[in-house]
Amino acid sequence: MSAGVKSRWQRRRGRPVTLAHGFTLVETMVALVVLAVGMLGIAGLYVTTLKSGGGAIYRMQAVNLAADLADRIRANRGANVAYAGAAADNNCYGAASVDCAPALMAANDLFVWQQQVAAILPGGVGTVVVPPVAAGPYTYTITINWTESGGAPLSYALTLQI
Repeated sequence: MSAGVKSRWQRRRGRPVTLAHGFTLVETMVALVVLAVGMLGIAGLYVTTLKSGGGAIYRMQAVNLAADLADRIRANRGANVAYAGAAADNNCYGAASVDCAPALMAANDLFVWQQQVAAILPGGVGTVVVPPVAAGPYTYTITINWTESGGAPLSYALTLQI
């Protein structure tokens, strides 16, 4: 183009032709805000995942503890309703243990199991209910209660019939 001839764009606008190069400050700030909001969303999702993972671990521990007591009940079938009684440290197993009758073993099993529940689960409490029947089969309801992070109370119950 010669110096005296103007392009169509220059004639309409009355300004010289300029080509846009790069981003303006406003576009850069908008991009940073969008990126920051996205990163906050990812961080929130990560925190939620960590909380859920912790809760899942507690639920898994409760299931394992209930199954542990169910195995102890199956191994000591002669105790019957003694598992609904009071827990006691009768020294039935371990170093320098004594030979225990089924009812004493049931009280010892409850004592050890309740200590495990309290040590593993936050605010953990374990109970066993055995409705009295004249003759078997006996139905054992093993219940574990604990407090989830954030203060939510949770419970797991296992019913076993022998």
